[in-house]
Amino acid sequence: MTEIDDENFMRAALKIATEKGSDPSLSPIGCVIVLDGQIIAAERNQVSENRDVTAHAEIMAMRSAGKHFTDGELRDAVLYTTLQPCGMCTMASIWSKVRRIVYGAGRDDVHRMYFEARHVNTLDFIADAYRDDLSIEGGVLREECAALYYGPGDHPPESEQGNI
Repeated sequence: MTEIDDENFMRAALKIATEKGSDPSLSPIGCVIVLDGQIIAAERNQVSENRDVTAHAEIMAMRSAGKHFTDGELRDAVLYTTLQPCGMCTMASIWSKVRRIVYGAGRDDVHRMYFEARHVNTLDFIADAYRDDLSIEGGVLREECAALYYGPGDHPPESEQGNI
Protein backbone atom coordinates (compact mmCIF):
# COMPACT_ATOMS: atom_id res chain seq x y z
CA MET A 1 0.00 0.00 0.00
CA THR A 2 1.11 3.53 -0.61
CA GLU A 3 0.83 6.51 1.67
CA ILE A 4 -2.08 7.77 -0.45
CA ASP A 5 -3.88 4.42 -0.08
CA ASP A 6 -3.32 4.52 3.67
CA GLU A 7 -4.79 8.00 3.88
CA ASN A 8 -7.81 7.04 1.75
CA PHE A 9 -8.57 3.98 3.85
CA MET A 10 -8.07 5.99 7.05
CA ARG A 11 -10.58 8.53 5.73
CA ALA A 12 -13.02 5.64 5.32
CA ALA A 13 -12.35 4.66 8.95
CA LEU A 14 -12.95 8.28 10.02
CA LYS A 15 -16.24 8.32 8.14
CA ILE A 16 -17.47 5.13 9.80
CA ALA A 17 -16.26 6.39 13.20
CA THR A 18 -18.52 9.43 13.02
CA GLU A 19 -21.69 7.78 11.70
CA LYS A 20 -23.42 8.38 15.04
CA GLY A 21 -21.65 11.67 15.76
CA SER A 22 -18.22 12.93 16.66
CA ASP A 23 -18.65 13.82 20.33
CA PRO A 24 -15.67 12.40 22.24
CA SER A 25 -18.03 10.97 24.85
CA LEU A 26 -19.23 8.51 22.18
CA SER A 27 -15.71 7.08 21.69
CA PRO A 28 -16.11 7.43 17.92
CA ILE A 29 -13.59 4.83 16.83
CA GLY A 30 -13.77 3.51 13.29
CA CYS A 31 -12.11 0.55 11.62
CA VAL A 32 -11.94 -0.76 8.08
CA ILE A 33 -10.31 -3.99 6.96
CA VAL A 34 -8.87 -4.08 3.48
CA LEU A 35 -7.94 -7.04 1.32
CA ASP A 36 -6.54 -6.72 -2.19
CA GLY A 37 -7.30 -2.99 -2.20
CA GLN A 38 -10.98 -3.48 -1.31
CA ILE A 39 -12.75 -2.74 1.97
CA ILE A 40 -14.23 -6.03 3.20
CA ALA A 41 -15.43 -4.72 6.58
CA ALA A 42 -16.19 -1.31 8.05
CA GLU A 43 -17.35 -0.99 11.65
CA ARG A 44 -17.41 1.53 14.47
CA ASN A 45 -17.25 1.24 18.23
CA GLN A 46 -20.52 -0.27 19.46
CA VAL A 47 -19.74 -0.90 23.14
CA SER A 48 -22.52 1.28 24.58
CA GLU A 49 -25.28 0.44 22.15
CA ASN A 50 -24.60 -3.31 22.30
CA ARG A 51 -23.84 -3.29 26.03
CA ASP A 52 -20.83 -5.39 25.13
CA VAL A 53 -17.38 -4.42 26.36
CA THR A 54 -15.82 -6.39 23.49
CA ALA A 55 -17.70 -4.49 20.76
CA HIS A 56 -14.72 -2.31 19.88
CA ALA A 57 -14.54 -1.14 16.25
CA GLU A 58 -11.63 -3.46 15.48
CA ILE A 59 -13.32 -6.53 17.00
CA MET A 60 -16.57 -5.81 15.18
CA ALA A 61 -14.68 -5.37 11.89
CA MET A 62 -12.74 -8.62 12.42
CA ARG A 63 -16.01 -10.45 13.09
CA SER A 64 -17.52 -9.03 9.93
CA ALA A 65 -14.44 -9.65 7.76
CA GLY A 66 -13.93 -13.15 9.13
CA LYS A 67 -17.16 -14.24 7.46
CA HIS A 68 -15.32 -13.94 4.11
CA PHE A 69 -12.81 -16.62 5.11
CA THR A 70 -13.47 -20.31 5.75
CA ASP A 71 -11.19 -20.35 8.79
CA GLY A 72 -11.91 -16.80 9.99
CA GLU A 73 -8.25 -15.81 9.63
CA LEU A 74 -7.59 -12.51 7.89
CA ARG A 75 -4.28 -13.36 6.20
CA ASP A 76 -2.94 -10.61 3.94
CA ALA A 77 -5.58 -8.13 5.18
CA VAL A 78 -4.77 -4.64 6.47
CA LEU A 79 -6.63 -3.24 9.48
CA TYR A 80 -7.07 0.55 9.58
CA THR A 81 -8.29 2.11 12.81
CA THR A 82 -8.64 5.70 13.94
CA LEU A 83 -7.09 5.02 17.35
CA GLN A 84 -4.14 2.84 18.35
CA PRO A 85 -5.66 -0.53 19.22
CA CYS A 86 -6.08 -1.45 22.87
CA GLY A 87 -4.62 -4.65 24.29
CA MET A 88 -7.68 -6.75 23.44
CA CYS A 89 -7.81 -5.53 19.84
CA THR A 90 -4.06 -5.89 19.41
CA MET A 91 -4.13 -9.49 20.59
CA ALA A 92 -7.14 -10.22 18.38
CA SER A 93 -5.21 -8.75 15.44
CA ILE A 94 -2.31 -11.08 16.16
CA TRP A 95 -4.64 -14.09 16.39
CA SER A 96 -6.58 -13.08 13.27
CA LYS A 97 -3.36 -13.11 11.25
CA VAL A 98 -3.80 -9.66 9.69
CA ARG A 99 -0.67 -8.63 7.82
CA ARG A 100 -0.61 -5.00 8.86
CA ILE A 101 -2.22 -2.61 11.35
CA VAL A 102 -2.42 1.10 10.50
CA TYR A 103 -3.75 3.55 13.06
CA GLY A 104 -4.33 7.29 13.23
CA ALA A 105 -4.04 8.74 16.74
CA GLY A 106 -1.69 7.08 19.21
CA ARG A 107 -1.90 6.74 22.96
CA ASP A 108 0.15 9.92 23.48
CA ASP A 109 -2.28 11.91 21.30
CA VAL A 110 -5.37 11.23 23.43
CA HIS A 111 -6.54 11.14 27.03
CA ARG A 112 -5.30 8.15 29.00
CA MET A 113 -8.88 6.95 29.54
CA TYR A 114 -8.79 5.29 26.12
CA PHE A 115 -6.15 2.79 27.25
CA GLU A 116 -6.75 0.37 30.07
CA ALA A 117 -3.09 -0.50 30.61
CA ARG A 118 -0.96 2.36 31.87
CA HIS A 119 2.34 0.51 31.82
CA VAL A 120 1.76 -1.78 28.86
CA ASN A 121 2.13 -0.31 25.41
CA THR A 122 0.25 -2.47 22.95
CA LEU A 123 2.91 -1.79 20.32
CA ASP A 124 5.14 -4.07 22.39
CA PHE A 125 2.63 -6.91 21.86
CA ILE A 126 3.35 -6.75 18.14
CA ALA A 127 7.11 -6.60 18.62
CA ASP A 128 6.99 -9.55 21.03
CA ALA A 129 4.55 -11.68 19.03
CA TYR A 130 5.79 -14.93 17.57
CA ARG A 131 4.87 -13.60 14.15
CA ASP A 132 7.33 -11.62 12.11
CA ASP A 133 4.88 -11.06 9.24
CA LEU A 134 2.78 -8.45 11.06
CA SER A 135 3.68 -4.79 10.93
CA ILE A 136 2.13 -1.78 12.61
CA GLU A 137 2.27 1.86 11.60
CA GLY A 138 0.79 4.83 13.40
CA GLY A 139 0.18 8.49 12.74
CA VAL A 140 -1.79 8.27 9.49
CA LEU A 141 -4.04 11.35 9.54
CA ARG A 142 -3.03 11.70 13.19
CA GLU A 143 -4.51 15.17 13.73
CA GLU A 144 -7.87 14.38 12.15
CA CYS A 145 -8.14 11.17 14.16
CA ALA A 146 -6.99 12.72 17.45
CA ALA A 147 -9.61 15.47 17.06
CA LEU A 148 -12.30 12.82 17.64
CA TYR A 149 -11.16 12.10 21.19
CA TYR A 150 -10.46 13.85 24.44
CA GLY A 151 -6.90 15.17 24.42
CA PRO A 152 -4.17 14.42 26.96
CA GLY A 153 -4.86 17.68 28.83
CA ASP A 154 -8.65 17.50 28.75
CA HIS A 155 -10.74 16.79 31.83
CA PRO A 156 -13.61 14.54 30.70
CA PRO A 157 -16.36 13.77 33.19
CA GLU A 158 -15.39 10.95 35.57
CA SER A 159 -18.47 9.01 34.49
CA GLU A 160 -16.88 8.60 31.06
CA GLN A 161 -13.53 7.42 32.35
CA GLY A 162 -14.25 3.74 32.82
CA ASN A 163 -10.62 2.67 32.40
CA ILE A 164 -9.18 4.93 35.09
